[in-house]
This record gives sequence, C-alpha cells and structure tokens, in this order.
Amino acid sequence: MKLLGKMTLGIGFACALLAGSAQASVTIGGTRVVYPLEQREVTVKLDNDSRAPALVQVWLDDGNPDAKPGEVKVPFVITPPIFRMDPQKAQTLRMMYSGEALPQDRESVYWLNVLDIPPKATATPDANVLQLAYRTRIKVFVRPAKLPGKPEDAPAQLRWKIAAAPDGKGQAVSVSNPTPYYVSFSEVDVESGGHTFKNEQGGMVAPRASVVLPVAKLNAVAAGAKVHYTAISDYGGAINGDAALGQ
Repeated sequence: MKLLGKMTLGIGFACALLAGSAQASVTIGGTRVVYPLEQREVTVKLDNDSRAPALVQVWLDDGNPDAKPGEVKVPFVITPPIFRMDPQKAQTLRMMYSGEALPQDRESVYWLNVLDIPPKATATPDANVLQLAYRTRIKVFVRPAKLPGKPEDAPAQLRWKIAAAPDGKGQAVSVSNPTPYYVSFSEVDVESGGHTFKNEQGGMVAPRASVVLPVAKLNAVAAGAKVHYTAISDYGGAINGDAALGQ
C-alpha cells in the first residue's frame, strides 16, 4: 500500500489544525473493539455521515502511531483495506485472527486506524484549497478464552500509590494491575487535604504491569488521600470508583 505515505503530511497538519473543531466524515461504530480470541473473526461498522464520498484506508498497528500499513507485523488480517464509501452509506470491516502465537493468560492490545480521505475540492481561480485527511485510531483488545474474573471488575482491583512525577517535578500516582485485563482511564483525580488534583489526560495500565500517571500540581499528599477514577468499559461506558492512595 502506498496511499498512506502520500498523505502523512496532511494527516499531521489536519490533527494540529482541526483537533478541537473538525469531525471525521467516516465514523467507527464504537470507541474500542474487543476480539474474543476463540472467534474466527469480528466485524467493525463504519458510517459515512457526510454528503460526499470518501476514500478510506484501514490498518492495524501494535502501538506505534507513526507506523504505516505493511511496516508492522500484526497477527490479524483486515478487509477491505482500501475502499470508497458513498455518502450516507455504511461499510463493514472484517477482522480475522491469523493464528500466530499470542499470550493466553492475559489480553493483548493493538490499534485500528481508519484514514478518511475526502474528495478533491474544486478550487476557484481566486482561492487556494487545502486538502486534509482525517485519521481515527481506536484500541483493539484481544481477549483469550477463560481468563479469570470479569473485565468490568478489574478497575476495582487496581492498587494505587504515590510516585515521583515523570518530569521530576512534584508527585504523581502509580497504578498496578494484578488482573489479566487492560484498564483504560478517561480521568483520574486525587483528593488530598480538602483539595482535588486532576489528571484529565487519562491513560492505560497493562495486565500484570504498572504505570505512572501525571497529576497536575500534586505535591505533599496528605494522609488519608484517595483516588477517584473513571475507567472505560468494553462498551465505552464509564466505570467510576474510589480507592485508597498508598505511600
């Protein structure tokens, strides 16, 4: 596939220029994909909500957002890889596991990329036209059969403690995950000494691993501090919870 290489500069410019205002014409029917490993395939629905056709390219990566189609080896095939979507129409993607070895005692994660390339605009003699492509990227959680517990119960089992901030200034929170499931957050708040300190960037902790999450202006955490988190369910819903914050 050579299509992405020609669009790389446009994607970066589009993200910088349109981050707060633009919406992709082609949307994904969900905020994440869960792939039960015992299934032969899963489907993902796309919709073109605009009044214009779009050229769409899809691919998977293993965590590197700059990876181009064909550069990263992933144990899945997704079809169709490139296609046209007419306005107000839908397209179903088929994602199929190729059978390569994956961990069976925990989830794995990949990312689905959907590149929406609008039709070429018609320029008038007195106007310049900037053509932009829009990329959407969501997580694909690969779930082996018979994992213990339930994914929606995993957030309550996390362990939280104070840690040094990644930039060396102030404090942060470290979260450890003893479960076989990934846990993603949309928000993490620390309540300490009558004040609330926020991490509004979210984050994700892998199975049986730890990660440090920055928290704005957090310093000198008082005894009895606690964490309030908003985790994200398989269906994109909120799982709210509170936990003690250890030292």
